[in-house]
Amino acid sequence: MVAAFLGLRLYSVLGKRTGHEQEHTPRNIENSLDKRPQDSIGTDRRETPVPDIGPAPNTPVPAPTMIYDAAAESGMRAILSADRNFDAGRFMEGARAAYGMILEAFWKGDREELKELCDEDVFESFEAAIDAREANGEVLDNRLVRIEDARIVDASYDRPVARITVRFDADIAAVVKDKDGKLIGGSLSDAVDTHDVWTFMRDLSSASPAWVLDETDEA
Repeated sequence: MVAAFLGLRLYSVLGKRTGHEQEHTPRNIENSLDKRPQDSIGTDRRETPVPDIGPAPNTPVPAPTMIYDAAAESGMRAILSADRNFDAGRFMEGARAAYGMILEAFWKGDREELKELCDEDVFESFEAAIDAREANGEVLDNRLVRIEDARIVDASYDRPVARITVRFDADIAAVVKDKDGKLIGGSLSDAVDTHDVWTFMRDLSSASPAWVLDETDEA
């Protein structure tokens, strides 16, 4: 789910919460489809292309697209000034795709997929939760029903690193089963409102257009 994002990949923050493990997994855990134009989250086959199409050199930096909170404005302007090819709209397409891909990989216990999409610390956090779940003989059968809203709530540029924080408001149906497929808890027919805050990071001095997940938390 990280395609128009073009390669949003995730990086950093062990010990922050995703809010999707329920009581069976640690609370703390912290873009990407096949064709990714420039600027995506992740750079492999699953990256969501988020090519940045910005103003040509020597042209004034335009006001950022209003898909972010006022608190993120100065940071977004700094990122636009540093990377003329950055496009906030395409970034958000990739971020939404990455959100779904990462959750699905975590729920399925797909370590290989998570390692490609996450920063080392974030991956280790997810992996620890998966290990604990498997040790308890539990299987998650969660579903991302819909993303109600996604918007940038913060942004910063500390040369050469750009960070963008996105809040996702989504409906998620969660079910926990044992290794034999028997229901332990939850229901696929009753979605729960979920509010996650994920931060994506990219080294703008790098030739790679990939953004990586740097941190996750609950709103």
